[in-house]
Amino acid sequence: MRLTVAQALVRFLSVQYSERDGVERRFFAGCFGIFGHGNVAGMGQALLEHGDELPYFMARNEQAMVHAAAGFARMSDRLSALACTTSIGPGATNMVTGAALATVNRLPVLLLPGDVFATRVANPVLQELEDARSYDVSVNDCFRPVSKYWDRINRAEQLPGALLAAMRVLTDPAETGAVTLALPQDVQAEAFDWPEELFARRVWRVARPVPEPAVLQEAAALLSGAERPLIVAGGGVIYSGATEELRALVERTGVPVAETQAGKGALAWDHPSSVGAVGVTGTTAANALAREADVVVGIGTRYSDFTTASHSSFADPGVRFVNINVARADAVKLGGLSVVADAREAIRALEEALDGYTVPQTYRDDARALTAEWNTEVDLACAPQNGERLTQAEVIGAVNEISGPRDVVVCAAGSMPGDLHKLWRARDPKGYHVEYGYSCMGYEIAGGLGVKMAAPDREVFVMVGDGSYLMMAQELTTAAAEGIKLVVVLVQNHGYASIGNLSESVGAQRFGTRHRLRTPTGLDGDPIPVDLAANAASLGADVIRAATSAELRDALQQARKSPRTTVIHIETNPLADTPDSAAWWDVPVAEVSALDSTREARARYERDRRTRRHHL
Repeated sequence: MRLTVAQALVRFLSVQYSERDGVERRFFAGCFGIFGHGNVAGMGQALLEHGDELPYFMARNEQAMVHAAAGFARMSDRLSALACTTSIGPGATNMVTGAALATVNRLPVLLLPGDVFATRVANPVLQELEDARSYDVSVNDCFRPVSKYWDRINRAEQLPGALLAAMRVLTDPAETGAVTLALPQDVQAEAFDWPEELFARRVWRVARPVPEPAVLQEAAALLSGAERPLIVAGGGVIYSGATEELRALVERTGVPVAETQAGKGALAWDHPSSVGAVGVTGTTAANALAREADVVVGIGTRYSDFTTASHSSFADPGVRFVNINVARADAVKLGGLSVVADAREAIRALEEALDGYTVPQTYRDDARALTAEWNTEVDLACAPQNGERLTQAEVIGAVNEISGPRDVVVCAAGSMPGDLHKLWRARDPKGYHVEYGYSCMGYEIAGGLGVKMAAPDREVFVMVGDGSYLMMAQELTTAAAEGIKLVVVLVQNHGYASIGNLSESVGAQRFGTRHRLRTPTGLDGDPIPVDLAANAASLGADVIRAATSAELRDALQQARKSPRTTVIHIETNPLADTPDSAAWWDVPVAEVSALDSTREARARYERDRRTRRHHL
């Protein structure tokens, strides 16, 4: 079959399928792209000719389209994905941040950046990085450290092997992340005689590895001897579809469940065993239990510093860890007993091996009392405060109240993710989508677009602060073009509230965190007179301005009923506090300073870091 390299690639992608538990689905739901001279004649032409096989979606920013692909993959439990094609040069390097985000979060995305001529006959071409040390280097080498698989297709014959390797990584839950195939612009347009077998329907089975029996028995013995066990549910519980198994396990044993950012929703917020978020942005209930836990069972978590409070959360001198994870690299963390297995299969096997174990009734009662105290704090924080401006907690409470049980909240960066982790009451395993592996400003709207593409039957509420909105709002136009409806809650607090709080805590006095006009003494004037609501309208969204709690609730109801993307703009008080998590985060403070604020912060830091420990 004689096709160009780009045509062959598109045809191959269109016939790839994933299968898990007997259910097959197309792996690639389409391809995002922005065209330039490095891909228009290759990938652009191929997508035009074969658009019925692989739908094309036009994006407005290359980084944003990778974020959308990541959001799509996460919402699809990594069983389906999107490809992204760009031109060479800046179009390609704009994707590097998105690639890092996908790999950090273990999300499959396929990146197809254009590259310079493989033949080099016209070098240096427009936008080529001309490196005198080696003409084999191009800007696409930037993708190597942030990709789980990277290749450059310099000859047509290399494509079949590269495609199979790419699919191996994309469909492997332990190894998945960004996959980059750099495509020289001349090779894309080159014709080749391909074997027809390359374009046969191919199904990639997503395996469910079972735990090794001896290790499982050791894990069961550890847990059976625990008096104060705690389960830390990570994203792997949700990706594995193990939420029902988790619920059955804890209902029988009484073990409390704390959740990471990616694992939030693994258990409904009001389940008797749910103690909420854990770590730096956690609940006082979960963190109190973490401090005294004698056995911690981590399921599908990579134990980030926010989860462990920079290794200060789990304070019992004899604490032991049982780590259930499909990825061995995560299962060995914190000196834990490694149960390398699929979360669903491991939970089922563990429940059977526990043979009637339950936690002491006093421990159950303590966990529920701590959780009840926290829930009272949340009720108070999220209720209308009748202040001059709404607090962020009030906004979160209103969105949580108006959204339906299956609706999805999307966020990524700033102070909002921490508040959502603590305050949001998740009712559905797929209803909470906060990107906190890379915590990338600008992810929210693009990620929300991908979420809605993966789940068009759900309402998607994007929560975004003004700092993150200013980073990347262009995909509102993509949503308008594609008729994809989002509800965007735009919180205007005139600065970087999260870093402002952190700056103050390390003695840096909120320096460089306020959006202010410059005066002779610095950036300390009036707020910059921007109108983000007008900006959103100019990008194709409907806009509602709200100033009070009642207006916000009315706006949310109106937006929920609308068929069009709606942005709700609301001014908030950036200095309003939310309930404290009683956990620590290790951010080093200047060891010497002429500022009293910094010296005081350093003294606190020296005290707090003594709580950090090694788990060996």
